[in-house]
Amino acid sequence: MSEPFRDDEIVGKAFDARLTGRMLRFLKPYRSIFIICVLLTMVLAAIELALPYITKTAIDTYMTLPYGVVECETAPLSGEPVDLGGGRYLVRMARVDSETLRAWQAAGAIGTERYLFVRADDEDARIAERYPDAFRSAPGGFLADEAALRRLSPRDTEDLRGGELASILRLALLYGFALLVRFAFGVAQRYLLEYTGQRVMYDMRRQIFAHILRLKVSFFDSAPVGRLVTRATNDVAAINEFFTSMLVSLFRDGFLVVGILVVMLRMEWRLALVVFALFPIIAVAAWQFRNRARAAFREIRKQIARLNAYIQESISGIRIIQVFVQEDAANRRFLEINKAKYDADYRQIITYATFRPLMSFLSSLAVALVLWYGGLRTLGGSLTLGALVAFLQYVRMLFEPIMNLSEGYNILQAAMASAERIFGLLDEPRESTGGGAKPERFEGTLEFRNVWFAYGGEDWILKDVSFVVRPGERVAIVGPTGSGKTTIIRLLLSMYPIQKGEILVDGRPIEDYDVAYLRSQMAVVLQDVFLFSGTVLDNIRLRSDIPEDKAIQAARFVSADFVEALPGGYQAEVKERGATLSAGERQLLSYARALAFDPKILVLDEATASIDSQTENVIQSSLRKLLRGRTSIAIAHRLSTIRESDRILVLHQGEVVEEGTHDALLAAGGLYAALYHLQFRTDTGSVPT
Repeated sequence: MSEPFRDDEIVGKAFDARLTGRMLRFLKPYRSIFIICVLLTMVLAAIELALPYITKTAIDTYMTLPYGVVECETAPLSGEPVDLGGGRYLVRMARVDSETLRAWQAAGAIGTERYLFVRADDEDARIAERYPDAFRSAPGGFLADEAALRRLSPRDTEDLRGGELASILRLALLYGFALLVRFAFGVAQRYLLEYTGQRVMYDMRRQIFAHILRLKVSFFDSAPVGRLVTRATNDVAAINEFFTSMLVSLFRDGFLVVGILVVMLRMEWRLALVVFALFPIIAVAAWQFRNRARAAFREIRKQIARLNAYIQESISGIRIIQVFVQEDAANRRFLEINKAKYDADYRQIITYATFRPLMSFLSSLAVALVLWYGGLRTLGGSLTLGALVAFLQYVRMLFEPIMNLSEGYNILQAAMASAERIFGLLDEPRESTGGGAKPERFEGTLEFRNVWFAYGGEDWILKDVSFVVRPGERVAIVGPTGSGKTTIIRLLLSMYPIQKGEILVDGRPIEDYDVAYLRSQMAVVLQDVFLFSGTVLDNIRLRSDIPEDKAIQAARFVSADFVEALPGGYQAEVKERGATLSAGERQLLSYARALAFDPKILVLDEATASIDSQTENVIQSSLRKLLRGRTSIAIAHRLSTIRESDRILVLHQGEVVEEGTHDALLAAGGLYAALYHLQFRTDTGSVPT
């Protein structure tokens, strides 16, 4: 499995078929829309290819004079030939098939001049007769070149060439219609493509977030929050760009390049080869650009990750920075990281600033070559003027998809890296929360039986721990830091599997229970209270099925009277993590939250550490009523808060070394007594008698 939490830099392959296949699965619900997008793209590309050809047709068929002179031994079979004598034939060029035309061009049999031929029995013969200085007699009619026709009046020119003018108008309308279709199809394609991309992002983020919510708690021990946020935001956006900007464009650009090359080769292969002579230079330039762009892009992603991480860390710890007067040092460090980001951006800018002008230069060079060689062939009669104009347009069109394909490499690379990280996260095993027992009757008897546990390897945190907590019993767990107190709570909540021993709930192994059901029977009050953005009431209820009056009653029960003094009372907005509330107020809200859930088992993890003595006394009196009939486990450093516990377990280096009541443990003079006397001396300055 890939590691989804390395630095956000590109390290994988530029293209991975397996990852691409997994990404495309998200398109499956929208495959019909995506297929429509691809078809629209192909239609748009076909229109792009057709536009220059319409121009060619207009110039060659209707804007230039229709007849040319061909030298051949026998009369041509097509083109309405008129024998001029001496092996010379007047041929209507538009009526000659392309194969014959290419053969004439290869043999150099076509003259460069074009003529207008009016047959003697045609109605237009009377116009030709009025201009003897423009028309000369020819077998079966009258002949005039372009220069001679300029002597005619506009009305006579229109009469003579009315058919061509009407055809030009039709082609102009066809050209305009093609542009309208391109516009309409382009809007439809972009809308459907963006819609598909947004739906894919929506589905992907929904799946990622739902998966994160079901991951094992142990996963978050080494999962940076910022990286998880990046997976659901930046990485998903990179894949969306792959779908909307790269995947469909790949069809369009590939189709355009192939189509342009085919049209150019069919139109005039010699001229096409002149353009192709630049392809080795283009290939080298694209290869160099790809390598340099990839290196620059990798560095940018790396520096973005550093910059984001440092800004997040600095803002989160702004109070510490200010208290210890480290503003200048923090700013110097930021300037260093920001400079590295600036340098990476600058290198990418230079890469793109070089590549685009270079491709523009090569495009212009290709145009110059077409003008030179194509102009020579046009003057020699082997290439029509319309074909030359179309060639120039096709050459301009050819370089845009080539640049798009080269620059799309970064999009592809970013998408592959993002997909690797996203699917690495989605491949993390989820916590199994369903399928276990959900007994109707839940007593709340807890038993640890010879439990051994280590977070990794055999570095045991708990060693052969055994104890029993009966319903309604108040048990406290104390011990030095690192003795395993909080670990016991985590195991009780099924956050980690144990390596040895058993944890029993009502006599049944904890693994047999439905995890969600088991946790619903418990409420945990932590020292570090987490409050969500929203109202005070929402933070007490958490679940929508808890009535408002029950939540308010719970708050009053734990003496959280400060809530009613807030602007808006229970509807007052809680800022991020409850920053506007004191530690004691947040602790009181966590008590109210636990009460509102009405649990069978109540777990207090250093739950009074942030509360002053006066508030603690108020809460202690409320807890006596709250804990009646409930199993409770309290972890506390302040030993004065657990005097009334039914039993106290003393942990040391992962083992239960003492067990008993407060008075019994003091009388025993063991570790508990030593901790108690040490703490009392620290708090009061004297040793209790």
